[in-house]
Amino acid sequence: MARGENKNKFKKFLKRFWEIVWKDDSFKGWLISLIFIFVVIKFIFFPLLNLVTGTTLPLAIVESCSMHHSGNIFGNFNNWWERHEIKYENFNIDKTEFQEFTLKKGFSKGDIIFIIRAKPEKLEIGDVIIFNSNQKNPIIHRVIDIRQENGKYVFSTIGDNNNGQLAIEQSISEDQLVGKAVFNLFPSVGWAKLVFYEHLRPESERGICSEN
Repeated sequence: MARGENKNKFKKFLKRFWEIVWKDDSFKGWLISLIFIFVVIKFIFFPLLNLVTGTTLPLAIVESCSMHHSGNIFGNFNNWWERHEIKYENFNIDKTEFQEFTLKKGFSKGDIIFIIRAKPEKLEIGDVIIFNSNQKNPIIHRVIDIRQENGKYVFSTIGDNNNGQLAIEQSISEDQLVGKAVFNLFPSVGWAKLVFYEHLRPESERGICSEN
């Protein structure tokens, strides 16, 4: 008898909770809805996404212009390549090869990128990886060289919109890997968060991107 009563009470609670979350237009209803959505995203959605993708950072908001291409996904690749061809010739990468790369048209500040686990032995030249570099946030750049040292993979990257390599990306150990970028999930949507931090950035890093 008690078990049946408890079951009925639980059903009533769920029904009432559902009404508050989805049907109550009062301030209390909105507040409870926001808390509920936050809890679901933080403690259910992201842990499941971490499990499925195999990385602790399945979604990344791009915070710099280092991978920017003019026009982004709608840009003219041929025009972009003409401006950057010499840079990639130094790494023995030609136009035909680059056109086969993942995210060949890059991505820009404010884009949200979908990330999966980066298996060192499966990575290839042209892949876009995220790696730790003793900075505040991980770096997301394109692989231009892969070698092995002492039985471990070592990677070298460059930003599509950078004129040259950063010192910290010339020798990236497999232990620094965070993930591999797969596709641009939500172009520009990340600005909803970045806009609140723009004033904290150096003036040269503020605002929308332009091509070097």
